[in-house]
Amino acid sequence: MLLTIEKVLILKTVSIFAETPEEILAEVAAILEEVDVQAGETILHKDEVGRCMYIIVDGRVRIHNRDKTIAYRGARDIFGELAVLDAEPRSASVTAEVDMHLFRLDQDALYELMADRFEVARSIICVLCRLLRARECEG
Repeated sequence: MLLTIEKVLILKTVSIFAETPEEILAEVAAILEEVDVQAGETILHKDEVGRCMYIIVDGRVRIHNRDKTIAYRGARDIFGELAVLDAEPRSASVTAEVDMHLFRLDQDALYELMADRFEVARSIICVLCRLLRARECEG
């Protein structure tokens, strides 16, 4: 288990929280659940309804649709961010490439935090806009 200050330092390096003040990051740190995952374990399954997102503290995941790899994500990256906002079925599966340490952020806790702290909502909106722009450029 990491100390709150260690969590805050990690969160400051994550895109959706990079511009969030430290006192708010301390609130985020308090609602995170730490999760350890073994290599080869599927963390998220395509088509299941999502109610959480993950921040990779250490490790690497493969995002895939069956055998087709869509992307890889590593330390300080996030995944599951779309489903945590709208609780729709997940668009891909996510499998651990190596043993991993993650932070899990549940939807209810995130919604409560966004209601109290607009800065968090604004940061998430900015990151999602960047993701959408990047996908437009790819297509």
